[in-house]
Amino acid sequence: MYRQANRRHASGEVRLVRVAPHDRRAVARRKRGIKRATVLLLTFLSLSAACLGIFYCVIDFVFFDLLASESMSELAEEKLPEEILGEPAAVNPGDLVRLAEEAEPAVPLIAIDAGHGGEDEGCSRDGVMESEVNLALAQRLSGKLQGLGFETLLIREDHGTQMSLEERVEKAGKSGADIYVSIHQNACEESEETVSGIETWYYEDREESRRLAQLIHNGAVEKTGAFDREAKATDELYVVRETSVPACLIETGFLSNSAERQALSSDAYQEKLAEGMAQGIDLYFHPKTMYLTFDDGPSEDNTTAILDILKERNIRATFFVVGENVRKHPDVARRIVEEGHTIGVHCNNHDYKKLYKSVDSYLEDFQEACDAVYEVTGVEVKLFRFPGGSVNAYNKAVYKEIIEKMTEKGYIYYDWNASLEDAVKNSTPEGLVQNAVNSALGRKKVVMLAHDIHYDTAQCLEEIIDSFPEYEMKALTPEVDPIQF
Repeated sequence: MYRQANRRHASGEVRLVRVAPHDRRAVARRKRGIKRATVLLLTFLSLSAACLGIFYCVIDFVFFDLLASESMSELAEEKLPEEILGEPAAVNPGDLVRLAEEAEPAVPLIAIDAGHGGEDEGCSRDGVMESEVNLALAQRLSGKLQGLGFETLLIREDHGTQMSLEERVEKAGKSGADIYVSIHQNACEESEETVSGIETWYYEDREESRRLAQLIHNGAVEKTGAFDREAKATDELYVVRETSVPACLIETGFLSNSAERQALSSDAYQEKLAEGMAQGIDLYFHPKTMYLTFDDGPSEDNTTAILDILKERNIRATFFVVGENVRKHPDVARRIVEEGHTIGVHCNNHDYKKLYKSVDSYLEDFQEACDAVYEVTGVEVKLFRFPGGSVNAYNKAVYKEIIEKMTEKGYIYYDWNASLEDAVKNSTPEGLVQNAVNSALGRKKVVMLAHDIHYDTAQCLEEIIDSFPEYEMKALTPEVDPIQF
């Protein structure tokens, strides 16, 4: 369990541990970069000296006879090597640091804080002390992360160390850590209680902390099968509030529950917890990719609501628009483009029978939609999506030839491999979220189908985004290999 630090001084001001005007993470990273750059600099100077010596030898060999002859006496008086070589070029250490960082991507540094320690044992039951379990888990997590290629920092390295909350946060800050993970155990006031499970806390005002907490929490629950007490927001826990990097505090179980206490004391269960937490951290830094795609719009209200959410979350998506709707709602179409989303063509008129009557009817409809997009937004469309998908009950006779013709013209079509199924009647926001989760199947690359003309889609979009913390959400581009039926 975590003891609370006083949030305010007597003056009422919030107490901040890190008050330096610069970012210590950046300083620490630069120091690591300079170390790498120093090696490059020494190598560069050594090679330069060697090459310069060879160059002088060649000059001496080639021009020796000329310089020795009386007919070339004037030439011999000139300082030929200096004229040829000129002044040595200045070496900018900053450039070498930049080259070192480009050549070797920075390895994330994970600060792992084993709660309590020293005389502060935390909670304890039946001889099992929280501080000892916390340290054992921290050490196991450190080993797992190092095996995955991360750098780690143990805030507390032994049982005897006792640190204040301020000291823990300051140590992580000075190290240049990229994230901060605090490990704890829970307990009820009663000596023995049936309450059990894992809960994880993050500072409520930080989206990246929420995502980190959710991933670590999900990994721990998945690997152990423990009761899910959810990831929760708070502004009360000092270490997750005062760190300047994404941070979370995980309570991995209840020592007041005899079965969970026994599990938490075992090597096998600790290994599962560490593996789950490491899995979550790895996904935080190496996420999968999801492409949110919206068909049939734009609409005045629902597309606007969706754009508001995407803007707030700093997410880019793809909108396969209907030409007629673009002309009806030009301001919304322009906003799609202005806010960095990809716009593609779905069709001009959503009449399947007319659209797929022939290859020519499809191409004619497509051109009308392209013209609408260009006239309103100035975008020359390259991406498109077939109404009903590239293979459906209406286009069986013509889809192959349509694909051939469209490919010849340089267009790329995208189907999907997951869906909200929001075009189905009698859907609910809760059902749409579940459809999205069930159909994604944990794939590394997901193209999610949704429709921005439906009210329920806009209503559940935030929950959908929150349901996929392991994914980085991007807009489709011509460079993305398409998902095609």
